[in-house]
Amino acid sequence: MQTLTVYDVTLFGIHMKFDSVAFTLPIGGGWSIYWYGICIAIGFLLAIIYCFKRAPRFGVDVDKLTDVVLVTTPVALLSARVYYILFDPSGTKIKSVSDFFGFSGGNGVSGLAIYGGVIGAAVMGLIMCRLRKVNVLDAFDLAASGFLIGQAIGRWGNFFNQEAFGCNTTLPWGMYSDRTAAEVVGNVHPCFLYESILCLLGFVLLHLFTRHLRRYDGQTFLLYIIWYGVTRFFIEGLRTDSLLLPGIDLRVSQVLAAASALVAVVLLI
Repeated sequence: MQTLTVYDVTLFGIHMKFDSVAFTLPIGGGWSIYWYGICIAIGFLLAIIYCFKRAPRFGVDVDKLTDVVLVTTPVALLSARVYYILFDPSGTKIKSVSDFFGFSGGNGVSGLAIYGGVIGAAVMGLIMCRLRKVNVLDAFDLAASGFLIGQAIGRWGNFFNQEAFGCNTTLPWGMYSDRTAAEVVGNVHPCFLYESILCLLGFVLLHLFTRHLRRYDGQTFLLYIIWYGVTRFFIEGLRTDSLLLPGIDLRVSQVLAAASALVAVVLLI
């Protein structure tokens, strides 16, 4: 059975000790279920519930939306994995299907990038909306708030894996753990927490905007791109584990965040 990974963490002065594995199913030699996956699953489920409940207000048929989600979701996961592999500075070695999905290390699907997932979801979502005759911009406006729900909750998976943390800080909310100490001495920025809070705030603002101020199809989605782009640009600058453009010392997600936000501003204007 796989050795469980236990972390000692201090956040807001509160000391915690937890296992990144929630429980293990008695399948084969033991199938570990990680808190990381549970957080992503909960975020996805709540996003779907929100979108399905709000769909009629956008004039989107729930049955057709279900078809779009069923096809788009696995494509988004694959895109998130491909994005990570392409820009992983450590150079992910792919020799088999197991390597591609991260199964070789015994941790299940690992190494996913949010931006890759968003890109994959947008492209396949566009195709499926065309096929199922769903208004693309209405569907994208609806999905924008759902994305923020999923990202706000999913980022806590990084906490349980003790990853996506930042550089040193002396701020009172700095985080310390035996995992971060292996790379950065002292307290570090809890980047997962910053992004989770800002995504939650973005969801509330977009929800209110869509209910009271939305004037045309696609407006909410453009605001999502701007909000998340600006959020990710600054948070990515704090991180110590960013994905990099090959041969260039530039953080790929930071570049993409800035470029997408700029384009969205121009389109919005």
